[in-house]
Amino acid sequence: MSALVIYESWWGNTRAIAEAVAEGIGPDVPVVDVIDAPEPLPPELELLVLGGPTHAFSMSREATRKDAVEQGAPPGHVTRGIREWLDDQEGRDDLDVATFDTRIAKMRKLPGSAAKAAARSVKRHHLGRLIDEESFFVDAVEGPLLDGEVDRARDWGASILSRHGGLSPGV
Repeated sequence: MSALVIYESWWGNTRAIAEAVAEGIGPDVPVVDVIDAPEPLPPELELLVLGGPTHAFSMSREATRKDAVEQGAPPGHVTRGIREWLDDQEGRDDLDVATFDTRIAKMRKLPGSAAKAAARSVKRHHLGRLIDEESFFVDAVEGPLLDGEVDRARDWGASILSRHGGLSPGV
């Protein structure tokens, strides 16, 4: 596996973006829920994309995930999200990393995002070289994604691959 997309999603919007990003990177790029994300990362991994919803201007925390469940989200991620997964990773210098988030469009101008917080965590944990971060927008907490966001995510995946310099053949 030379590329991997890991996501945290409550309402399916972040998952849809993750799948589109993977399509943009190339065929057969695995898309994995953070609950099932590998630890440690495979040594042959060259490109990692991490995404999650913005909760309270950052990556989700157990308290914000509990709040989401109280709003009707399924309880699957209450104890582990992107934040906790990143905290469990060991540093490495041979990996390119991009981060993304989903956030409510009317909050577009407010500071803070899960993508920016994940990017800081990637740097703090020395998880690799950060090559990009991006936000994708939903209409409300539950969604839907704004028109064109899935296509924009696919294009962003292709641009990440370009910045990375392509994937090694046969990996």
